[in-house]
Amino acid sequence: MLLRHGRTTHNVEGRIQGQLDIPLDQVGHEQARVVAQVLAAWPPSAVLSSDLARARNTAEPVALACGVPLQLDPRLRELDLGRWQGLTAGEALEQFPDEYEAWRTGVDVARGGGETYEQAGARAAQCLLEVDLPADGTLVAVTHGGTARALLGTLLGMPAGSSWRLAALGNTCWSVLVEADRGWRLERHNASPGPLVGAPQGAQDLGSVPADATL
Repeated sequence: MLLRHGRTTHNVEGRIQGQLDIPLDQVGHEQARVVAQVLAAWPPSAVLSSDLARARNTAEPVALACGVPLQLDPRLRELDLGRWQGLTAGEALEQFPDEYEAWRTGVDVARGGGETYEQAGARAAQCLLEVDLPADGTLVAVTHGGTARALLGTLLGMPAGSSWRLAALGNTCWSVLVEADRGWRLERHNASPGPLVGAPQGAQDLGSVPADATL
C-alpha cells in the first residue's frame, strides 16, 4: 500500500513542497488519526515512511495503531524539485516557462534542477523491494504525491513520462499493489478512509491547482 501524507499548509496555499520539510497542519493530523484507525483493521506487517515530517507524522499513528515499528527511509521522500520548491504553480510557470511547458506536455523533466519521475521511482522502488515480508504480508509505505505516482509507474512498467495518466493521490489516500505471477498489479487506486477529514488537496504535492495542471 502506498499511502500519501496528510494535509499541510503548503497544500492549502498551493505551494510546491518537494523536499521542503513542511509539517502537517491541524487537519492533516486529524486525517492521520482517521486513516490509522482504518488501517489497524487490516493490519499491515510493516510500516515504512519517508523521513520528512509530513510523512513521518502521518506514519507514526498508523504504526502505533497497527502495533508494528515504524521504519524511516529517505528514499521515500518527495521528488527533489529544486528551485520550484516553495513556489505556487503560477510562479513556477512565470519563472521556468520552458520547464513548465515540457512538464505539462508529459516530458519527464528535472524541474528546478532537481530529479525526474524516473529517478524518484527507481530510488523508491529499490527501498520497497528490500523489505523482507512474510508470505501474504502487507507493507504500508507512507510517501508523497509525486513519489507515489513515480513509484506506481516504475512497478507497473509504464513508459517514462507516462505516469501523469495516473490520478494523483489525495491526502491520506492510497493505492494497493499486489505482486502477482507476471509482476505487479494495481488493485486499488486513490482509495480513502471513508469520509475524508477535509477535501483532498495538494495533488502531486503541487498544491491546490486544477486537475489539468497536475500532469
